Amino acid sequence: MGKASGGRLVLNHSTHIPGLISILERLTQQVGIQTVTPGVIASARSHAPKMTLKPSVPIRGGFKLIARQGKTVQEVFVLTSLNKEQLEAAIAQIMK
Repeated sequence: MGKASGGRLVLNHSTHIPGLISILERLTQQVGIQTVTPGVIASARSHAPKMTLKPSVPIRGGFKLIARQGKTVQEVFVLTSLNKEQLEAAIAQIMK
């Protein structure tokens, strides 16, 4: 991983949770992150007062994350060489 430029953020949807893109841009700067792609946006029944971002399920080459804010939920796909614990630590670092 001798890449200093970090990963890339793929913006292929017109709608995102407000504030999510700036968080994902910071995530792409973390070591071991190759690609971050926001996915489907949906409504949830429960209310998350502040933005949360946590790993959900492993996918080939990375993880699906779930971003939540208010009653809105959005999938985020991350291709990474990090394991789940390392990814959670990287997310905790940028969410401070």
